[in-house]
Amino acid sequence: MRYELYYWPSIQGRGEFVRLALEEAGADYVDVARDAANGGTAALMRWLEDKAVERPPFAPPFLKAGRLLIAQTANILMFLGARHGLAPANEAGRLWTNQLQLTVADLVDETHDTHHPIASSLYYEDQKSEARRYTAEFVKTRIPKYMGYFERVLQRNPRGARFLVGGRLSYADLSLFQVVAGLDYAFPNTMARLARGHARVRKLHDAIAERPRIRAYLASPRRLAFNEQGIFRHYPELDA
Repeated sequence: MRYELYYWPSIQGRGEFVRLALEEAGADYVDVARDAANGGTAALMRWLEDKAVERPPFAPPFLKAGRLLIAQTANILMFLGARHGLAPANEAGRLWTNQLQLTVADLVDETHDTHHPIASSLYYEDQKSEARRYTAEFVKTRIPKYMGYFERVLQRNPRGARFLVGGRLSYADLSLFQVVAGLDYAFPNTMARLARGHARVRKLHDAIAERPRIRAYLASPRRLAFNEQGIFRHYPELDA
């Protein structure tokens, strides 16, 4: 099956969590909005605007898999995890992996609010003072809380601290890699200060970066660079 991934063409955003899973799985997929031959952004918008779509997605990312149209990052990853061995086969393991992914989603939302604490419709420049106030608390308490949580999960994994879930890589590991990479870009000073407190998380991040398919993806033009239009943005004034 050839998957069709629909996400905005110029940012990593939430679509990157899906891309990483597809790349690690070695799946055949097309990143539709980045491919003019497959309709580009216009094809993405048609799914959002077409009144004939019975189960329309609210927003990207969404994935077309045969007759299925699946939206919401965690939902897409739960589907791909079952199909490509990126989640345990047992119910408890699947639920645990999804729970970790939803915790990642919470962190992603809080990260987004560091530069848009009032409204997404406003520019960062329109809410700078509020962003500074919000981010001061985010870097002081929220990043350490989330990183500490994932550190404990790795520590308590009954099969050792290599992965978050059991003894094999899951999509939750790939998503944690992406979050750490994004926070490294957005808040390098903060992450450097916290590094000693989440050594297992850092080790997992580094190991995933060296997995053959992920390493090839990161070095390819398919991997978009972090920038100041995505979720993870670097504003030096926010990274005290």
